[in-house]
Order: sequence, then C-alpha cells, then structure tokens
Amino acid sequence: MYQQYRPPSLYGIPPVVKNLVIINVLFFIATYALANRGIDLYYYLGLYSPLSDNFKPYQLITHMFMHVDFSHLGFNMLGLIFLGSSIEILWGWKRFLVYYFFTGFGAALFYVLVKYLMIYRLSHQISVDEFNFILTNGTDLYNNSKNYVDTTYAQINTLINTCTVGASGAGFGILLAFGMFFPNTELMMFIIPFPVKAKYLVVGLAALEIFLEFGKFKGDNVGHLAHLGGMLFGYILIKYWNKTNRKTLY
Repeated sequence: MYQQYRPPSLYGIPPVVKNLVIINVLFFIATYALANRGIDLYYYLGLYSPLSDNFKPYQLITHMFMHVDFSHLGFNMLGLIFLGSSIEILWGWKRFLVYYFFTGFGAALFYVLVKYLMIYRLSHQISVDEFNFILTNGTDLYNNSKNYVDTTYAQINTLINTCTVGASGAGFGILLAFGMFFPNTELMMFIIPFPVKAKYLVVGLAALEIFLEFGKFKGDNVGHLAHLGGMLFGYILIKYWNKTNRKTLY
C-alpha cells in the first residue's frame, strides 16, 4: 500500500525530526566549542571497535549525534528533514523515533561486526602474540596520531581504533522507508542532475555503497557499511511491523 507524498513546509516539520535536528546542531557546536578548550568529544562520543581501549557501550548511540564538519552535518540533517518528516507524519512520532534509533543502533552493530570480521581475517596473517601486542599498544599509538610501519599491523590497528561518527546509518534507514512508502516520488540529489524515483534511488545507492566499500577504490573514510546496516535493519523492522499490523504499514 503506497502513500501520497507531501513535502514538508518550513513551519510543518514534525516534532521528532525538529528536535533531532536541534540536538545534532547543539552537539556540533559543543564539539567545536570544547575543542578550543582541549576537550575532544569525538574521543568520548564517537564509535570505536569493542577491541579498542577507547570503546564505551554508550558510543553505539552517541556517535549518531557527532559529525565531522558542516557539510557532513548539513547533508544528514537535510535528508532527515525532507525525507524523515514525511515518514514521521505517516507513522506518528513514537514509531518514527523507535525506527530512527533502531536503524542507527543497528547500523552501528552491523558496522562493528563487519569490521570485526575484517580484523579476524587479517589476524591470520600474524601470530597470536603479535595480535595481542597490537591490542595492548595500538590504542595509545593511534591516540598519538601514529601507527605501525608493518602494513598488516597498521591495517588491524586502524580498523580497531578508527572513530566513526554521524547519523548516516539512521539516514539511510529513513531513505529505505521513504522508498518503500513513497516509491514513485521523484527526488533530486546533488550528484544526479535529473529527478529519480525513490524506489530506484534506494536500489542505486545501496549498490553504490557496496561498490564503494568493497571496490578497489576504497579509501574515502566514509562508513559505507553503516549505511548498508541502516538500510538492512530498517527493512527488517518494517517487515516485522508489517507482519503484525498490515492495516497501517507497507
């Protein structure tokens, strides 16, 4: 069952979307304000691998409110406003809020899991003692902007101690929901000079994320795995809701 798309007006942004945008902006301002006092919020609130000494469980949520720069923040918040508003109006604020955090949290779990599998694969190229050496000393080394000379050591240490931030996982979850409920709505993106139906955009972006993550040109420091995880967990939750309540969902 498809829905009729109604674009949000400046004064018609629903409450959860509006408050999420405000919270993200406040975190962004706080990040730069505290940085001038020598406090790095990325260190505390960004998401690290559970193998890193920097990891804290609450980072699975707090990383969603941290952004690298204004363009990172702006892109995510614009997507939240223009796509998330329609989904919140359709579902109501409670269900939308659950969906937002479920997809963001799920994206983080998926990202951490796949990174762990990558680390596990690389760990077979070295001995157990060498791997334990990286676990013991790698975090301090990385915190001081240094890394190992050995390529395998460096790759493992980077995977363990790289900080991940942003609401993109939840954002891609919202994009998936939009594509499922408003499939024929035409959308414009900065990189595409012509309108594309939402259902095709979702499939195309998912394929692009897979290529960028696993293709030979990987190296853009973007969490493509988190994007895919947000879409995956969003699909799972929508199908679960659809199974239990066919009157109101897809």
